[in-house]
Amino acid sequence: MENYRENGLAGKRVILLGGTSGFGLATALAAAGEGASVVVVSSSQRKVDETLSILPESSKGYSADLGDEKQIEQLFKKIGEFDHLVFTAGDALSFNELSELNIEEAKQSINLRFWGAIMAAKYGAPLVRKGGSITLTTGALGSRPRKGTVVIAGMASAIDGLTRALAVELAPIRVNAVCAGTVRTNLLAKMSEAERETMFSQTGSKLLTGRVGEAAELAEAYLFLMRGSFTTGQIIVVDGGSLLV
Repeated sequence: MENYRENGLAGKRVILLGGTSGFGLATALAAAGEGASVVVVSSSQRKVDETLSILPESSKGYSADLGDEKQIEQLFKKIGEFDHLVFTAGDALSFNELSELNIEEAKQSINLRFWGAIMAAKYGAPLVRKGGSITLTTGALGSRPRKGTVVIAGMASAIDGLTRALAVELAPIRVNAVCAGTVRTNLLAKMSEAERETMFSQTGSKLLTGRVGEAAELAEAYLFLMRGSFTTGQIIVVDGGSLLV
């Protein structure tokens, strides 16, 4: 029987799509800290360069539009074989009531977050080494939506289902997802700093933890799922208890 204690990240190759900010960057730093060889991907070459400057010298980075199938296909040809794939790519979140929803902007967001994840799995799965995994990203609003989150909640629910379907489709590759609650990241960049702080304070005061999360805390969940050799098809919720209040 394979020794599960051998499934740490030291010496493993970890690909992070959306790895230059937020959850992805925090996970890249944490994985590198455990001895993994890290590859970060972003649509911005500037962000890739900035991220590589704070990662170990062995790290690599590429720029690509993760909503474009041809670019994703070419990306994985350049990357080659690896052990773990983490998909955290996403644009800034917008909270709009249905009557004010910009459908074209919504389509672009869905293309990146949902179709981007599918395309990454399609072209990345053949390169995953034995014992490897794919970890997607979803959100607690999929289970507990509120007004103004039609698109966000819809995408989260879709990724929940996608995670389970891919776990069946790609077995024995393990496929899981991290479900995030409210966390301090740049995904709320469309808000002013004052608006963000007010929202963080108000939301955090209602959570069981008494505060919103930090990206480094989410990274621990991604690391667990990469290491978790007997875990697949699961959605790990890291939300400060938002689903209970």
